[in-house]
Amino acid sequence: MIGTGILKGMAVTARNFVGSYFEKERLITVQYPEERSPLPENYRNFPFLIYDGNDEHAGLRCVACKICEKECPPQCIYIVKSDDKKPDYMGKPQFYPKVFDIDISVCMSCQICVEVCPFEAIKMDKEFELSRRERFDALLLRKTELAKSNEYYHSICPTDAAEVDAKLAAAAEAAAKKKAAAAAATTPGAGSTSGGAPSAASA
Repeated sequence: MIGTGILKGMAVTARNFVGSYFEKERLITVQYPEERSPLPENYRNFPFLIYDGNDEHAGLRCVACKICEKECPPQCIYIVKSDDKKPDYMGKPQFYPKVFDIDISVCMSCQICVEVCPFEAIKMDKEFELSRRERFDALLLRKTELAKSNEYYHSICPTDAAEVDAKLAAAAEAAAKKKAAAAAATTPGAGSTSGGAPSAASA
């Protein structure tokens, strides 16, 4: 029958229209800012830097390798490497960013900086209320504004944060085992050398 498809489509539209008044999960209006729709875990807005512990300087994971700065398509990341070093999460001396700026007026939220970071130091935030009255300098986020704790990362992305923690813990454990094995290999070698000399002398 001609027009059946149109009637079916109108029935679906009418059902959705009427249902939106009675079924809460189908309401399309949220009374923002009093009410807020929950954001999915894979939602991304602008990058931020992660630090472990309570000190945002000592615990900052970034080692100023500048990979994110080089790979950023709009070139909105600016990094200056430090002159000295500090221990990283594995206790290895590493450089750190003396300056780390991100211009969020240029950032396109592509997440490439997150993908290329080998130290799990930069992640995407969910904060979107970042409007400013000023147009330029106020949209340039400095290192102190970008640095957020690992606990904050767990609060916005619990699944990904747990996976990252497990990965870093495994890397730290592997490094500790490698260091212990190297130390153990050095000690017996010295003992066998000292022990071999008397036997040669007695012969």
